[in-house]
Amino acid sequence: MAALAAALVLAAGGGMVGAWLVLRPGPPLDPPVELSIPPGTPLRAIARELAHRGVLRHPLPLLLWARLSGRDRAVRWGDYSFAGRLTPFAVLERLTGPPDPEQAVTIPEGLTVREVVTLLAASGFAPEERFHAVLADSAFLASEGVPAVGAEGYLFPDTYLLPRTTPPDQVLRTMIRRFHRVFGPELRERATALGLTVHEAVTLASLVEEETARTEERPLVAAVFLNRLRRGMPLQSDPTVLYGRADNDRSIDRDDLARPTPHNTYTSRGLPPTPIANPGRAALEAAVTPADVPYLYFVARGDGSHEFSADLAAHQAAVARWRRRAPPAGESPPPRRSSTATGPERPLRAASRARRPPSSAAPARASAPQDS
Repeated sequence: MAALAAALVLAAGGGMVGAWLVLRPGPPLDPPVELSIPPGTPLRAIARELAHRGVLRHPLPLLLWARLSGRDRAVRWGDYSFAGRLTPFAVLERLTGPPDPEQAVTIPEGLTVREVVTLLAASGFAPEERFHAVLADSAFLASEGVPAVGAEGYLFPDTYLLPRTTPPDQVLRTMIRRFHRVFGPELRERATALGLTVHEAVTLASLVEEETARTEERPLVAAVFLNRLRRGMPLQSDPTVLYGRADNDRSIDRDDLARPTPHNTYTSRGLPPTPIANPGRAALEAAVTPADVPYLYFVARGDGSHEFSADLAAHQAAVARWRRRAPPAGESPPPRRSSTATGPERPLRAASRARRPPSSAAPARASAPQDS
């Protein structure tokens, strides 16, 4: 009936030729054509793309029927799949109906930009090279309020619902804007009160994210780092030594600790020049709301938690205590050593905490000092 009504309207307004053009099937589509329509895309551009991709023989009949039927502004954005031989009438019905279902992609807390890109590519959004090209575009970074040094730290971990054919720049823009909403005016004011810029606060949060998976410990870890910064002490955070490795080797030996790299906080004082991961909400909040404690050290207990100390003697005693409790090699992983421990005895470390899914409940649309 709808097709008949279309023919009658066109016959009255443009003659039988117009009706024939609107109801004439297009070329066969094999395989189906996938099209992603960003918000605000004009119908004329969509019609041209559909003709270019072989869905329509010509864009004009679709534009004509959309204008006559009053639906030229009713086209929705999202992902659409076109299969079979479709008339311009059928294409307009498709474009003004619901788009294909969105795909959920979960970005865990603590991934690096490179790991995020790998995950997005594996989820079918686009090849890694296209994401890296966007991230290398200084104009894109500036337009989204991201420092010129890069987007590390600003791709917010969350579950996103996105059309699978969303362009890479739109995927990344959604994540960055989510970061700005989470790290909003209130957290920025807290950072300023601590004497931190936004970039410094995000960098500190990335260290907190990598050092502990326990929410209740994050303000303590943040306090340790801030206390050490105020005293001019090196942060000595193991994850900063691991940052930038091309492989998945998470082991650290004495040579690694002594090797000067831009991010190694054993050989350089102060915060690293960039974040070392993309922190979640809890780590960002902890970085600008540290606990009011005098701690300067912490050591891993081996169960994911840490013991914190205010002076080196207490810390070395804690290190010795938890080292004695460590099970024999081969039975279970040894306790993680504190990245802020100091002294001649430095056990080797071969560990890194497991990645966690983001803590936010709803999808978004769009270590410190340790020696053991």
